[in-house]
This record gives sequence, structure tokens and C-alpha cells, in this order.
Amino acid sequence: MKHTELRLFSLVLLLISGLSQAAPPDEVIQQSFYPYENWTPSHPGYEPGVVIDQGNVDQYQEILDAALYTFIKDGWVEITTAPTTDFALSDDYVEATRKYSEGVELLDNGTLDNVVAGRPFPEEPDINDPDAGQKLIWNYQYGFNAGDVERIYPFWWTFRDMKTEKIERIIKFDIRFLKWQQRVTFEPTPALEKNPANIYRSLYMYVEEPFDIRNTQLLIHRYRDDLRRDDVWLYLGFQRRVRRLAAGQITDSFLGTDIMIEDFEGYNSRVTDYTWEYGGTRNLLVPFYYHNDMDLADEPVDDPDGYRFIKAHGKGNCFPKVTYQLRKIYLLNGYPKDSEHPLSKRVINLDAQTSTMATLLIYDRKGELWKWFPIGKAHSDYHLPGNHGKGVALDDFASFTDVQALHCTTLQFKSLITNDGMDPKIFSVQNLRKSGR
Repeated sequence: MKHTELRLFSLVLLLISGLSQAAPPDEVIQQSFYPYENWTPSHPGYEPGVVIDQGNVDQYQEILDAALYTFIKDGWVEITTAPTTDFALSDDYVEATRKYSEGVELLDNGTLDNVVAGRPFPEEPDINDPDAGQKLIWNYQYGFNAGDVERIYPFWWTFRDMKTEKIERIIKFDIRFLKWQQRVTFEPTPALEKNPANIYRSLYMYVEEPFDIRNTQLLIHRYRDDLRRDDVWLYLGFQRRVRRLAAGQITDSFLGTDIMIEDFEGYNSRVTDYTWEYGGTRNLLVPFYYHNDMDLADEPVDDPDGYRFIKAHGKGNCFPKVTYQLRKIYLLNGYPKDSEHPLSKRVINLDAQTSTMATLLIYDRKGELWKWFPIGKAHSDYHLPGNHGKGVALDDFASFTDVQALHCTTLQFKSLITNDGMDPKIFSVQNLRKSGR
């Protein structure tokens, strides 16, 4: 064999050897995706099934986020607890992590390189790693929330006055999510073939009721290049025109609700718009549950499946009436880089197993608690039949509570992981005009 050929052969062997070592060790995968296989979170004096109220809340303060502790202490709500359960994600997503995560690189500008699919950083975060917060927010950003595709319909946003306990308004949406890249379940994988704009993920939202804002539509394109700002378009039905939103408008109130566009799903903007810090790991009571076992709402939903929303209760009916379970949570603090941003800090309690946001605390520019946002997560095997086996922690109920204004917007969902009705053409500016006619 000639010297050149021998050298080439050696390089090939080296490459093959490197690829064979690319997969993270089994213990890393197990710790990341199956933390409850041989371990159950605990806290002194805590037993699943206990009802936490004003009388006993102090003994559980360490396993409640700061806002929820205050709400229970003040008599706004009481919560029922249940045993910790496994919310295993799709095997496809786990295997994509095993196959591709070793090649992911965190660049100096805070963006990622060599991302294909799966969880970018499955390793346990290290409190001494200055990049730990950045890695965790990328796990969230490129997580499996909504899977490859999701439709939420019906989707009700209810405005509630906590002082009078009156409902002020209900907006009814149809909302869809589509991943263009990093797909693991629905073909084609890992990416759609026609994507010249290099979009990572799109959101499309359509307003069905009330009449005065019917046909209002929202379209968001998030790009693979995190240094490129999201494109956001709003179609206003009463004006019959598409308006492109400026970057600063994603921190305005959306359609008069307590929610900003940046708040969608807990954090809906570029990773690089914030500085992220890992604040440690703790066991926390969060709203993860089996939808079909909950006390469901009495109000009718015009739905062919007979689906019923999660019931609301507590002060102003601003809280989900679900069971809370003790889970492993990563504390993630985000600080806006823009000095004109209306927030000083965004605190995400990130579920370790699913990399989804369990609760969010928002602080105003003075550093005072402004809003609280729990997102109730339902197990996909105890929900609609179409969700069985999908391995997604489903968005099921959320409440955006403005603690300063004593007002909330509750979000009630019917989430379905489906590829039906997910033509990429729906996620286009042309469709906004067409659908709004």
C-alpha cells in the first residue's frame, strides 16, 4: 500500500473510531431522560396526596416556587399533590440525542453549531460551568415541547378579574406549530426538503371569536440562525392587511391579554437576547398530571371528541385544579440584554426530564414580582387517543397571572400531536392574506 493510500486509510479508521464514540454514555442518557427510573424526589415531611393550604404551607416552602408559596400563604389557592410519575419523551427524540448530541458545539457568540436533532446537551448541568445556563436554555429551545407538529384546537384564552372574579372576555383560537428542522417523528426527518429561508420552527394562530377580532392571525418564523431576529406578522381582520411587527412589539400586550408574544410557551424569542444563568437543581411541586384523571370543567366545549378542559379554581378562578407532583427542576435565570426591556428577570423552572417550562416568574424593571405563569403538563398516554404513544408532555392548562394588577388570563387547551393539516403553506404570509379574506 502506498504511503498516500495508507494515510488515507488511517484517516478513515480514525473517523470511524470517532463516530463510534460519538454517542453519549448510557448513564448520561438515563440520567437525562429517565431520572425517576431508580429514584424518587423527596422532602422531609412530604407525602404525596397531601393538600397544601394556609395551615401547613410553611413546612413545604422549600418545594414551592416563590410565587406559589405566597399565593397559598395568602389564601388564594390550595393545591393537591400526587406521586411523581414518569413523563418519558419519544424514543425517537431520545435516540436522536444519542446519535447527534456529541457533535453539538456552543460558540462564543452563544449560538450552536452542528445541531441535527435531539437534546443538544444531555449531560447534567454543572454549577461551576459558566455556560450551564446557556446550555439549558438551548435544551429548552430545541426541546420536544409540541413534538414535531402540534395543533391546539379549541384553545380558549379567558380574561379574569381577580378582585370581582368576573370573566371579562374569552378569545377562541386555532393554533399550530411546525418544526421545519430537527424533526424525529413525522417524515421527512430530520428536516423538510424545501426551506430556503432556513426556518427552524413556525407558529400560526387564528382567532375565531369574538366577532370584533375574528380573522386576526399571527405568524412567527424562528430561524436556525439565532442571530437573525424572528419574523412576526399580524393580520388584522378589521383592517384586512398584514402588518409586520417590529422587534420591540413582541413585549407589548397581545390582544389585550396579560401575555406578551415573548411569553408564549414560557420564552418565545432568540436565546441570545438574554443572558442565562443556571441557579442550581431542586425538587419542586409543579403541575404535571394525567388529564383523564383530573376534575374536568363543566362548561361545554363544542368538540366532536367530547373533550373537556381542565377546571379552574382559586382566587378569580386563575389556578388550574390539577394535582402537583414533586419533580427534579433546573432553576434558570434569564436577564434581558436590552436596557429598555420591560423585564429585569425571567425565572424559568425547567423540568429536568422533559426540558419543558413548569412555571415561570417574571420580575418588572424594579425587581418586583410581576407575573406568574404555570403551564400544566399532561401525559400523552392519558389524554386524547391520538396522543397515545407520542411521548410529548402536552400543554394542557396555563394561567398568566398579573399579581400587581390582580388580573389573569387563563389558557385552556386541547392539544393534539398530528401531522394532519400541517401543510407548510399554512405557515406563510400568503396564507394570512388568503385566510383573512
